[in-house]
Amino acid sequence: MPFSELSLDLKEKFDRLQANIRNLGSLLIAFSGGVDSTFLLAVAYEALGEKALAVTAADASIPRRELEEAKTFCRERGIRHIVCTVNPMKDTGYRQNGPDRCYFCKRGVFMELGRLAEENGIEHIAEGSNMDDLGDYRPGLRAAKELSIQSPLREAGLSKADIRSLAKAMGLSTWNKPASACLASRLPYGEEISEEKLHRIEYAEQFLIEHGFLQERVRVHGNLARIEVSQENIAALAAEEIRHAICREFRRLGFTFVTLDLEGYRTGSMNATLTR
Repeated sequence: MPFSELSLDLKEKFDRLQANIRNLGSLLIAFSGGVDSTFLLAVAYEALGEKALAVTAADASIPRRELEEAKTFCRERGIRHIVCTVNPMKDTGYRQNGPDRCYFCKRGVFMELGRLAEENGIEHIAEGSNMDDLGDYRPGLRAAKELSIQSPLREAGLSKADIRSLAKAMGLSTWNKPASACLASRLPYGEEISEEKLHRIEYAEQFLIEHGFLQERVRVHGNLARIEVSQENIAALAAEEIRHAICREFRRLGFTFVTLDLEGYRTGSMNATLTR
């Protein structure tokens, strides 16, 4: 969709976003490589050039494929990019995996980004949340507020659908990329996080992706793997040949039970326990 076909409301939001970013002068973007942060980075780079800096925080909860995609995007566009290694496991609040797990992780990451911003002469830091994130349980937004992290997409009033439309108009290949979230979100609240568990989830999900299931999650409940795929792919995953292949691989990874969630993929399904 070219910019000329966008609605007047969406064009106004985009203009507001550009103006807000230009007014910041210099900006460090917390860059995960997902739809939102990629769009934010692309707009910031157009507006600020070398005064836009992308930083990707890497740890065991970030799939390696996401890290490589983030590196490739910046390399191809000539955007300054720093990959910093963080270790949220050092924080007991994160490791114990309570409902506020994301707060402890994001706070640690944002503090590291603050150090890098100061080191590189960058005045402001931004993260890529959008208006839809206000309707879900997002304790990480509390950490952003406490540390004065900018949220340009929300400040411009952009929803996820808006961002996908604008990213497509800008020619960004990520415009229709499936939603992503850190691997720790696959564990139920209260189950302690370990690098071994996160690596197992990463390998299991990569296996599904390599077999064509691009919108997927492997939710883990002890030794049980609960697979979520988009509803239109449930029948394909349940077909005998692929079903047997998945069971073999998942058992090799250490899962005793392998199940298919009949509701299909939905964002943040582990948050359902918080309403009970």
